[in-house]
Amino acid sequence: PLIDSYTYHSKCPTTSGKYIMGVDEAGRGPVLGPMVYGVAFCPAEYKEQLDEMGFNDSKQLTAETRSSLLESLSSDPQNLGWAVRVLSPQDLSSSMLSRPPTNLNVCAQQATVGLIKLVMNELQITISELYVDALGPPAAYQRYLKECFPEIEKISVETKADAKYKIVGAASVAAKVTRDAWIDGWVWEEGRKGKEAVEGEEMDVDEEESAVPWNNTFGSGYPSDPKTKAWVESTLDPTFGYPSFSRFSWATIKVQLDKSAHKVQWIDDGHTIAKAFESTKPIDKGRCVAAKDLAMRSVGSL
Repeated sequence: PLIDSYTYHSKCPTTSGKYIMGVDEAGRGPVLGPMVYGVAFCPAEYKEQLDEMGFNDSKQLTAETRSSLLESLSSDPQNLGWAVRVLSPQDLSSSMLSRPPTNLNVCAQQATVGLIKLVMNELQITISELYVDALGPPAAYQRYLKECFPEIEKISVETKADAKYKIVGAASVAAKVTRDAWIDGWVWEEGRKGKEAVEGEEMDVDEEESAVPWNNTFGSGYPSDPKTKAWVESTLDPTFGYPSFSRFSWATIKVQLDKSAHKVQWIDDGHTIAKAFESTKPIDKGRCVAAKDLAMRSVGSL
């Protein structure tokens, strides 16, 4: 099961010199599954060969073509490299529902910057040109990346960059194929028995997966997809909500929970933390039940 976010990279190219890099994502809009950021990179002199390989916006390609192109991207390890950052739905939900929240744009920026640093610092690849599919206003994002990577000679952030630049199309393919692989082969964490890891060692518990009370007919994961809508409506458990496949920070999930899930009433609703520590005469008058149960008292000094 995909529980934690992770980063993967291909073999490091061995050709020396300056490289170009493209950045794109897959799964930003869906309410289900992970969001994946991808980068692809090759020597600047390799542009002509790259242009002939057929890379494009991954959404304009068939699944078979995308898989074939990813094989091509891995077929010349001396000149071609790629990496992905897979953000699990649990991590996306936790980030966006934390206080203060980390919005989706910041999550995307962190994934992008992390991948670029991985290639430049860990793989020791010299990036001279960086092409990025736009995230929000292109000019502002371009300035931000230039501040992060002043050593990169050219940084271009543009809308539809995956259709304009083959290196961004290659990154798009890497991200899309990776996300599709996770969606197509999704393993439900909630129904998993299998092998459990104990301090880094695997223990055979039960090789079978227990049945889960929902199906895999969830469509593309986009809120507008009729199959996704039907899955969101039928899968909700009024007490336990949704499996971790769902992004709980998305409005689609929030609305359905508000509409059909059991309401929760807290015993101290209407009381602030400051109110809980107030002193009154008598001392317990007007204090919330939680403060009384925990024997909390106001103090003037320690």
